[in-house]
Amino acid sequence: MQGYNCIMVYNKTRDKLLFCKRLYDPYEGKYNLVGGKREPNEGGLDAAYRELEEETGITKEDISLKHMMDFTYYNQNCIVEVYVGALNKDVEVRTEVHPLEWLTLDHDFFDLDEFAGEGNIGHMIEQVRVYGDGI
Repeated sequence: MQGYNCIMVYNKTRDKLLFCKRLYDPYEGKYNLVGGKREPNEGGLDAAYRELEEETGITKEDISLKHMMDFTYYNQNCIVEVYVGALNKDVEVRTEVHPLEWLTLDHDFFDLDEFAGEGNIGHMIEQVRVYGDGI
């Protein structure tokens, strides 16, 4: 089963969340969380930190990630691991491909016209709000 990760990056004060604006499909023109593909023989947390640094310039020294939840898609033979963290200092992010943007938490993250993931982003944000970051 192919592994992927999805990383929820909160700013230092936890009032904004980092998104990328998709330039192409899937989800062209919509906001999505950063993340990517797990390499063979790579641990999930290691893959999350690697993808985060590649896509944003944020390093392990800038943030501590916690594993919050997984989505298993048997019909697509893949698993998506969701990681959450808040920056421990102000960091200037750098774009790899998709432009990055900090969004305040007052958005309707269930809006399928604006956000990728068929409502999963809204669900993940609510899980963090109600139950915390994970382990």
